[in-house]
Amino acid sequence: MTTAGVRSAILAATGLALAGAVVVAAGSGTLRFAPAEVTAALFGTGTDPVAEQVVRNIRLPRVLVAIVVGMQMALAGTLLQGVLRNPLAAPNIIGVNAGAGLFAVAIMVLAPGAFSWVPPAAFLGALVAAALVYALGSGIGGFHAATVQIVLAGVAVSAFFSAATSGLMIAYSDDLVITYAWLVGGLSGRGWSYLALVWPYTLVGTMTALVLAPALNLFALGEEVGRSLGLAAGRYRALAIFTAALLAGSAVAVAGTVGFVGLIAPHAARLLVRDDYRVLMPLAALLGALLMVLADTAARTAFQPVELPVGVLTAALGAPFFLVLLRRAR
Repeated sequence: MTTAGVRSAILAATGLALAGAVVVAAGSGTLRFAPAEVTAALFGTGTDPVAEQVVRNIRLPRVLVAIVVGMQMALAGTLLQGVLRNPLAAPNIIGVNAGAGLFAVAIMVLAPGAFSWVPPAAFLGALVAAALVYALGSGIGGFHAATVQIVLAGVAVSAFFSAATSGLMIAYSDDLVITYAWLVGGLSGRGWSYLALVWPYTLVGTMTALVLAPALNLFALGEEVGRSLGLAAGRYRALAIFTAALLAGSAVAVAGTVGFVGLIAPHAARLLVRDDYRVLMPLAALLGALLMVLADTAARTAFQPVELPVGVLTAALGAPFFLVLLRRAR
């Protein structure tokens, strides 16, 4: 089989695994349903009204939100790693999630009734955080930040924004209805309204990320080589960071500051298809969605009746993964 055939088979297998995970997730919970019952409920051919109500109106929207959030975080991490040429770049590690969280909480404080403004505010916060990390890590006007510089700048920016978020929550504790689970990252209670809120940002960000894939292949060759081949490095870098902030910010707006999906999914995809971003980008999106669906299913079923925030499980997976990558980056 040719290389293209192998990559197509990997994409197809990952898509099938994601479809299977959706069926398992929709059937798992306090009320359990067999895969045949879930499939019938999803297609409206079932005879059990309870199964249709639970699967279609409670579990399905939550699973779809998990898919969207996983895709967004994975694509944001892939874009940041490609444009910064840094294997450790991810939305939560370099402070993008923390910036999005701060601006989202600020909207909840200042305009508690304007829920539709949370995604744009989170996007702006993510963009501000990304710009700060880039400026601090590479120096104003420079484009050759080392791995350690980017990571240290991200830690500093993330700590600053997280402290500001905590200050807002303490200062407005009587007015702000927000839980620790949101900051850790959770999907409890996410229904169709959340999906309707986030899908336009997902569509725009995903399409832009896929269009940027050929340019990221040139970035991987080095900026000098890319420029010699006609790459407008500054323009594409700005667009990639803008798109990563849009994706990460809107994901944080609906799911909280879920960590490490944007780190794990791109590297898992690289193990399968190497560094061709035309294939790496869609595969990372599928793997990110698969990871979020599986993690959320485990979070809400492993310790019933207690439900864990999904961010706890992704952090438990991502922290050792990050240490392994940091060791390899040495």
